[in-house]
Amino acid sequence: MNKKTVRDIDLKGKRVLMRVDFNVPMAEGKVTDDKRIKASLPTIQYVLDQRASLVLMSHLGRPKGGPDPEFSLKAASAVLAGLLNRPVKMAPDCVGPEVEKMAAELKPGDVLMLENTRFHAGEEKNDLELARQMAALGDVYVNDAFGSAHRAHSSTEGVARFLPAVSGFLMEQELEYLGRAVLNPEHPYVAILGGAKISDKILVVETLLSKCDKLIIGGGMANTFLAAKGNNMQDSLVEAGSVDTAKDILAKSSSKLVLPVDVVIADKFEADAQSQVVDADKVPPGWRVMDVGPKTLELYRKELQGAKLVVWNGPVGVFEMPKFAEGTFALAKLLAESGATTVIGGGDSASAVKKAGVAKQMTHVSTGGGASLEFLEGKELPGVAALQDK
Repeated sequence: MNKKTVRDIDLKGKRVLMRVDFNVPMAEGKVTDDKRIKASLPTIQYVLDQRASLVLMSHLGRPKGGPDPEFSLKAASAVLAGLLNRPVKMAPDCVGPEVEKMAAELKPGDVLMLENTRFHAGEEKNDLELARQMAALGDVYVNDAFGSAHRAHSSTEGVARFLPAVSGFLMEQELEYLGRAVLNPEHPYVAILGGAKISDKILVVETLLSKCDKLIIGGGMANTFLAAKGNNMQDSLVEAGSVDTAKDILAKSSSKLVLPVDVVIADKFEADAQSQVVDADKVPPGWRVMDVGPKTLELYRKELQGAKLVVWNGPVGVFEMPKFAEGTFALAKLLAESGATTVIGGGDSASAVKKAGVAKQMTHVSTGGGASLEFLEGKELPGVAALQDK
């Protein structure tokens, strides 16, 4: 990674404005999963150890461009205070005279949490006046929010135009591991793509096929490829508008593509549906594909043998229904035992390795679903491009 990090600048006595990703799951006003807050701790602790004061900012959820108590960061700041074992002051807003006064009064070692940046409609428009007001709260800017790096917003890209901007440790780690998959992968390199739609991932498929040795396709995406091969997928999710694209990809790269050979099918799209295993070209009328079958998992196991690098993005079945999660969990366990460098691309895949109990056995689990996908496409992320080069 050729971007400056917090290690590359002198922080002593400075006020650090840091963008974190505290977009955490909430229920009844409480944080239900603090993984993202914990992921930012190494950078936060480093900044405080350098005798700097710290102003943290983040978005949470999708408020409608105005203050909404349901999307307040108060609960997240309370969790952070518990993890740091020190007080975290809560600001009433993310900009404005009162917030500027609170920031100005911070002493080395003090932490101030700003209120949700998306309470201002200008945040998502990358309003530069809003970014300038944010920048007034710090001397240097640290971006440790990889999960928001693919968005050019006031708090991720705009603010970097007004302050010296460097990366935090989480951002550095994300760029290092995802960078391995895009820039100089070790071979044999196996990529795995799942999820429902091929249309969202055509660029990723094409980019990965130019880099990897094998590309395993599962989930709803696989149905569209199987349909392109001439299989009648009956009531399965197939993107009719993407069948021709899938045909083109098969014509160019069929030797690299690994598609399901057998599937778990159901008579309805429900958790308690009747199910059975059939060959991928023998789905009976009125049935739909919900997961990969045992022969497919055996095929995955063979393809993963000897792999040096594996990148996985997207479940290979309808894994939110326990009955149809077995393929995804079995795949997670295969990766845990593979001996390869394993990079898990955020979102549902991160959730799958956690639920399968093997997250700790993965080399790197990304904190950003959309950001990791765009990075794997080879796109430049605005929040990363805005940081100073080494």
